[in-house]
Amino acid sequence: MAGSLKERELSVKIYKKLQALGCPSVEGLFLREAGGMKELLCTPSMHRLDILQWICTSICPPMKKHFSELKGPQPDSQIKELVQFCHEMLLCRQDDFDLIKGVSSPQRQLALLEQLVDVIPRDESEAREPLGEQVCRNEALLKELFSSPHLQTMLHPTCNPWPVEIRELLSRREAAGQSSNTAPKKYERGKGMCYNYANTFSWDTCLSLKEVTESLQKTNTVLEEIHKECVFLHLDPKSSGSSSTHLSPPALRLAIVDLSQLMTAFSQLYDSDFREYCNRAAPQLRESAEAFSTAHSLLAACTKELQALNQLSVTSLALTSTVEGQQQCRRFWSRGHMQSLPVKIEELKRRYKDFLCIYQRSRERMREESAGEKRDYRRE
Repeated sequence: MAGSLKERELSVKIYKKLQALGCPSVEGLFLREAGGMKELLCTPSMHRLDILQWICTSICPPMKKHFSELKGPQPDSQIKELVQFCHEMLLCRQDDFDLIKGVSSPQRQLALLEQLVDVIPRDESEAREPLGEQVCRNEALLKELFSSPHLQTMLHPTCNPWPVEIRELLSRREAAGQSSNTAPKKYERGKGMCYNYANTFSWDTCLSLKEVTESLQKTNTVLEEIHKECVFLHLDPKSSGSSSTHLSPPALRLAIVDLSQLMTAFSQLYDSDFREYCNRAAPQLRESAEAFSTAHSLLAACTKELQALNQLSVTSLALTSTVEGQQQCRRFWSRGHMQSLPVKIEELKRRYKDFLCIYQRSRERMREESAGEKRDYRRE
């Protein structure tokens, strides 16, 4: 019941966001009950696919041309494109067609729709605001910005943020400017231009400028190499079809948003719970720690032996119960008689004794006969 209530609330939230963003598929639908909104967003239909298509094209505008190339209503192709797009956005698996069709659980469908709606750029919704409201909001923002006490601190920081070499260059430039105010100016006429030698930099300043220029050139070269390695930054979205596996800018934006949320949550958790534990001093180990370690190892060995003895007793009980069951169980043996194992063993013992008696008697008779033959032979 709680899950259904949560799903309804999430359906209302997503539906209102779609209305605020101006989704054409929800215009003219005067849904007031949460059940109808949930049915619209979680039931397989072409209307639902149109909503998903509008969300995807709002996130990535080049997808409009790709969807327009589909001739006629082709739900399978449309579903494949939507699955590929959501997979590139790291929101579903590459074979998760049930999620896009609307066959999976409503909780998964609503979670996907919420994540997609949150990624839609808000510029489109802000552009629909009246011009007067935009001007008032911008004026309030500028007043808040210029009245902030941190603005002057940013413009005139107490700590100079420049590196050492740039700081040295600025100090030399200020010194050169101050000396130019007191030194006599020399002018040279030529080609209709006037040169002020007092404002020229010294030789050391030129050397520092060359070093800074070389450093900037090296940095620019490294940035160009990194830009070449990042294929997704200069990839043409029109040439990337549905089979493209490159990381799209919306997926990168979504990953950055998730990372920032995780970092914010971790920082709050660290400030509230972990900080006092991390700032504690390390415990001091005493000499008795080795004795505790030895006692722990002996106790662990004793525990293993006790576990082995317990297992032995359990095995003995199981074997005893199995033997008792075999003794009490009656089954068919030879001659079609149903007997238990002890009765059968007793019968075998009796038969063995009878056979042994017969064998002993026959052996005694044979001995007597052989003795009689020997006597007759001696008499003869």
